[in-house]
Amino acid sequence: MVPVAKKSLARKTAYAGGGVLAATVAFAGILVAEAALAVRATHQVKMPVAPSPTGWYGARHPGRPINIALLGDSSAAGYGMTEVEDTPGAVLASGVSEKAHRPVRLHDLSEIGAKSSDLHPQVEKAIAADADIAVILVGSNDVIRRVRPRVAVSHLAQAVTRLQEAGVKVLVGTVPDLSTATPILPPLRSIMRAWSIRIAAGQIFHVIRAGGHTVSLGDVLGPAFKATPAFWFGADLFHPSAAGYHALGEVLVPPTLTVLGLVGDENAILETYNGKHVMPLAAASLRAVIRPGTEIDPAPRPRGRVGRNWARARSFENEQREPRRGERPAETPPLAESQR
Repeated sequence: MVPVAKKSLARKTAYAGGGVLAATVAFAGILVAEAALAVRATHQVKMPVAPSPTGWYGARHPGRPINIALLGDSSAAGYGMTEVEDTPGAVLASGVSEKAHRPVRLHDLSEIGAKSSDLHPQVEKAIAADADIAVILVGSNDVIRRVRPRVAVSHLAQAVTRLQEAGVKVLVGTVPDLSTATPILPPLRSIMRAWSIRIAAGQIFHVIRAGGHTVSLGDVLGPAFKATPAFWFGADLFHPSAAGYHALGEVLVPPTLTVLGLVGDENAILETYNGKHVMPLAAASLRAVIRPGTEIDPAPRPRGRVGRNWARARSFENEQREPRRGERPAETPPLAESQR
């Protein structure tokens, strides 16, 4: 026969367990409801589909054109813009052309709503276009649709590997912190932030291992976006405004030039070989997540250090200028290219 005290303890334990389960279910219900409200709030505002920035830039410059493919989701497409000059693709292509003093051919292959698993058709188009570099902006929809970080990052790594094997250089702009968007309310905000950071860190680690390069966009929707959301966010308070897309395009220009080998810092390279400013890949990944505008490059293992994966972290924060519009793309190639 079970003693009365033990019966009472068992009953209290059962009640406590039931209470925890009920609280968990209630919390999950709140998160689902908040997610639905956020989605409804962003979809209530009808946003225009931005014109494609595909075309030629810097036709006045001589030399062989630089072939850039832009892959990813609505952040790459500039969703919500009405003028092509305001899209991140136009800002990127214009900036690269201006700095390299060469014409640029941009192929915008991005798709609104794309997840990391949707990159593969875009990758094949980039290869068919004989791109010199593929710039990828993806991951936001993986966060919104709660795709497991391991699954999302796996698809991205496959895309990077395929591009690398085809001779296309790769630059990935990591997923930003989506918790800064106004429609995201607590406690969902903290979960979105954690999910964003997990995917961003995984993107950095696996892209570098696959031979690609990354630039951290972790706080491109950071304190400034929180302070003045009406300026940095678009009408749906989720996608960036023209100013936000300008800032995004500007951040992508320096690392794109670096990956293409068009600009470089010989001192930085020497420092890499001497073991300065070089850190294990995991540490570099964490630094890039919390510091916007950080490019991560593969680096040789410093002498006397152990471990296979090392990286060099470089920040382009000081190179950012006041956001400005890109140029309008031309449909016909430069005269020198057409003659060739």
